Amino acid sequence: MQNPTKGAETAYLAAELRLPTNWLDYTILGIYFVVVLGIGFAARRSVKTSLDFFLSGRSLPAWITGLAFISANLAATEILGMAANSAQYGAYTVHWYWIGAIPAMVFLGLVMMPFYYGSKVRSVPEMLLLRFDKWAHLLSSALFAFAAILIAGVNLYALAIVVEALLGWPQWVAIVVAGAFVLAYITLGGLSSAIYNEVLQFFVILAALIPLVVLGLKKVGGWGGLTDKLTAEHGANFTTAWGGTGIGSANPLGANWLTIVLGLGFVLSFGYWTTNFAEVQRALSAKNLSAAQRTPLIAAYPKVFIVFLVMIPGLVAAALIPGFGTADSGYQYNDAIPYLMEQLLPNGVLGIAVTGLLAAFMAGMAANVSSFNTVFTNDIWGRYVVRGREDAYYVRFGRLITVIGVCASVGTAFLASSFSNIMSYLQTLFSFFNVPMFVVFIVGMFWKRASAKSGFWGLLAGTVAAMVNYFWIYKQGIIDIPTDQGANFVSAIVGFVAGAVVMVAVSLFTAPKPAEELQGLVYGTTSPGMSEPPAAGDDAWYRRPALLGWGAVVLAAACYIPFSF
Repeated sequence: MQNPTKGAETAYLAAELRLPTNWLDYTILGIYFVVVLGIGFAARRSVKTSLDFFLSGRSLPAWITGLAFISANLAATEILGMAANSAQYGAYTVHWYWIGAIPAMVFLGLVMMPFYYGSKVRSVPEMLLLRFDKWAHLLSSALFAFAAILIAGVNLYALAIVVEALLGWPQWVAIVVAGAFVLAYITLGGLSSAIYNEVLQFFVILAALIPLVVLGLKKVGGWGGLTDKLTAEHGANFTTAWGGTGIGSANPLGANWLTIVLGLGFVLSFGYWTTNFAEVQRALSAKNLSAAQRTPLIAAYPKVFIVFLVMIPGLVAAALIPGFGTADSGYQYNDAIPYLMEQLLPNGVLGIAVTGLLAAFMAGMAANVSSFNTVFTNDIWGRYVVRGREDAYYVRFGRLITVIGVCASVGTAFLASSFSNIMSYLQTLFSFFNVPMFVVFIVGMFWKRASAKSGFWGLLAGTVAAMVNYFWIYKQGIIDIPTDQGANFVSAIVGFVAGAVVMVAVSLFTAPKPAEELQGLVYGTTSPGMSEPPAAGDDAWYRRPALLGWGAVVLAAACYIPFSF
């Protein structure tokens, strides 16, 4: 059964959502844009080498990279998409955070960052070059560059439809303005400019979402009033995390506990957080290995609580409008945040909320564009097309490819138009591109026998299998999967299994890499760059990665308890 809310006509927000903005709101927005460009000009002074442009010279402290790490993920597609998830599926949204993010972020910090940072690679695909061969490297680079442009396009398209609905700006104006500002500050200051702007954007986004949550809960009579209304309208399972997820049971999400745990909690989650260079790049810019490890762990703590800021608005919208997201209601699921902004926020606060949404769009787009220019310049152009040029040439080319990347994002923006829930579209992309890369990484990292050729074939098999499952088995109705999200979980599992099976089969018939070439690339081996003496004061609790990591896992597990029954 197909999701009845899908269709080209659902690409636009409801016309009734026009915001009553005034000069105060636009003043706040203007100040934000001035500060953004100011950060870009300030960061430009620190760009002297390609390492400065693409990885901030590996010089940033952990608290900066940690906030940038979470801000790069907290894009407007995340905000609108997770609010849409909540309006459509209810409290099941917590799974995307407490088992669909925190464990993988901790795994990245404690297990994988020593390999990434210790090997001194500039990108995630470069790790595949060291562990496997140039074919695995080239394929992963091309797939990542393509996916980064698609995801940046999602941010631009979502920005355009939101700004058109809320402010009345034509879509092309919104795209040009946001794209121009992102292009300006990344071209000026490279990754440092993107990261410092992401730190600013993190606090602006919080300032936008917190009033929306507080006023939304007040509108529906608090948490008790919210759950009562939702239970009456949608049933008891709508406000619990695990209700109705038994195998064979029906629930709003269209997935059982096994597909949630394996498809989302393991495959999709670990595939995204451990191999998505748009995130890992922030950790690689840290000043040392300890700071790199702590980057995703510091980010895990706000991630535990951000779910409330994006889930509650979706639940409130579903409680206020019966049948929210269906054709009869006049709204689609993506309308949840804009609807509450229009209904609840006064001028001034409204300006902060609009600025927060724009900041979120720009953070998401900037993260993907900055990772795209690094991979394309270093892993494709500098490795296979124009090799051995002076360092300044690659900085100039990095700025040029940034312009091309932003323009290409505009061209891919409208591919998201057929999805009422843009988070479903993003999860589909992750199942195609991140999951196969994760299986190649995890097999290569923990199995010495994995041969050089197995990386390419495992990556190709996993990508093709995930696409076949989604476009043929699901879309053509070969197997009945109730929702897009359920299909994404299944596609992720299929892609992971196919990639792993092919890697094992190919490895058994091809020669492994020599043991000396695997030092520092396979678990249980070491290299000089993978360890460092502790600095003075590193015994403080906030400097101990293992303590930070397990603390985040325990905190996320504790938050599950009220939603489990």
